[in-house]
Amino acid sequence: MRSAEMIELWRGDMRESLHRGHAIICDAHGVVEAWGKPSQVIYPRSSCKMIQALPLIESGAADAAGLTDRQLALACASHSGAALHVQGVGGWLQGLGMAESDLRCGSHMPRDPAENKRLTCSDESPCQLHNNCSGKHAGFLTLNRHLKGGAEYVAPDHRVQQAVKAAFEEVTEETSPGFGIDGCSAPNWACSLEGLARAMARFANPGQDRRGQAMQRLVDAMRAHPELVAGEGRSCTALMRAMGGAVAVKTGAEAVFVAILPQQGLGVALKITDGATRASEAAITAILIHLGVLEAGDPVAQAYLNGPIRNWRGMVTGSLRTSPGFPS
Repeated sequence: MRSAEMIELWRGDMRESLHRGHAIICDAHGVVEAWGKPSQVIYPRSSCKMIQALPLIESGAADAAGLTDRQLALACASHSGAALHVQGVGGWLQGLGMAESDLRCGSHMPRDPAENKRLTCSDESPCQLHNNCSGKHAGFLTLNRHLKGGAEYVAPDHRVQQAVKAAFEEVTEETSPGFGIDGCSAPNWACSLEGLARAMARFANPGQDRRGQAMQRLVDAMRAHPELVAGEGRSCTALMRAMGGAVAVKTGAEAVFVAILPQQGLGVALKITDGATRASEAAITAILIHLGVLEAGDPVAQAYLNGPIRNWRGMVTGSLRTSPGFPS
């Protein structure tokens, strides 16, 4: 089975571009719907941060450190480096008796326009707190302190990353074929797209055991604080707000997207094969509409799918649309 045609860019009366991919919807019993190849192996990238945060809670490290829901949301975040993100992670580290220098994620200019402008117009360089993964790394540091591990917590054989790997393989119900190094320097374990959707379905049907309680806390934190999971103008934040906090969604680099639907008991995972973010945002929007949790006419939905694309003069030039049969 090959990838499926999913998202099309139309200019005038002609299809100008086509994005292919794979998408899976699972419930507690298995695959509900699929497009493309469920067994396609991918790197989930940042879409799996809620899985990477499971050991933080399950180990007792989160409670020992007195972490709040806001901090748990940051642990699952790919944030924009806005002031609230930087201050949130900075305060978290300070509460641990640690500093920005303890992070191992590296630094980059923030996506947040105000913070980007502030740094650009000053002599100040971005620091690791601006890294979109700094919340995840603060979670790693919290777990590492609890485990009394060494400073290089991003090493694949470190106790922190081995705990992450164990949780990842357990919730995907797969033995990972290997890992790649993510942009933030942490290992990113590969799995099938079906395995990733199966893991999201487990988050949607968490149960009452220790793992289920950890899953519930992370999903609740994401839904309660969408502004921390991404940021203003970002798809994760905008989509969660548009759905009134009923659904948790998370993007990952190279056009991966997941969704957790607790009320429906469903988990979604998708990957656009060419890595185009515009297509993954459109595809997850289409699936959320298909599942009845997002209104097609909502301005947020139309910002990512079917709404007009305008040029620099404001003229309508085209639109992003779903391909015939996706979603069915």
